[in-house]
Amino acid sequence: MIPGIQKELADRFDIHFSNPALLDEAFTQASYVNEHPREDLKFYERIEFLGDAVLQLTVSEYIYKRYPEMPQGKLTRLRAAMVQEASFAKFALECHFDQYIRLGKGEEKEGARHRASLLCDIFESFVGALYLDKGKDAVVAFITTVIFPKLDAGWFDHAIDYKTALQEWLQRDGDVLIDYELAHEDGPENDRSFTMTVAADGTIVGQGTGKSKKSAEQAAALKALNELRGQQETLITHGKD
Repeated sequence: MIPGIQKELADRFDIHFSNPALLDEAFTQASYVNEHPREDLKFYERIEFLGDAVLQLTVSEYIYKRYPEMPQGKLTRLRAAMVQEASFAKFALECHFDQYIRLGKGEEKEGARHRASLLCDIFESFVGALYLDKGKDAVVAFITTVIFPKLDAGWFDHAIDYKTALQEWLQRDGDVLIDYELAHEDGPENDRSFTMTVAADGTIVGQGTGKSKKSAEQAAALKALNELRGQQETLITHGKD
């Protein structure tokens, strides 16, 4: 059994594996197995295959329900941003999964423990092991803690247009009237600059400038999102004091 991992999972995520062998398999690379031929060990690749599919389905279901008006193309781009290697590698580091990977000496020496591709694989294999041990509800609970809050934190804004992101933020607790208005425009006819404001229920929450009205609206929405997130972080920080 990998030392410490069961306790960390229990303390941080209230996860208690019934079959620790699945957990050991999920965190063991082939290089470690090859260096321990006398031990009856398995490495993570089969469980990773399952975890990848489980993550794709669970994330797809979540964003499908959360963004009921979002077209298929944008849903696809958002999912791709959430389930890509770089994202999973960051999630693995946040969960301290890098500390528990079992590697061969050569791979360890070459720094594989910090390789994004391996961290991504380990995150997927952990989810596969969790699915096998506890089922879909446990997976949903885990990624609701680890992945889904990143939407509100702005990790995937590049995959969602800022106007959509702002709308989702403002309307989390009910309908809000969102209105974009032209504040002013400047410059010669062949090089115009537009400034747009965005208001929520009549109160201006952001202003942005661009070379077109659409780009100015996106800039205004981004400004509003940053302001709202900053306010929320301040409230959270003061609440902890």
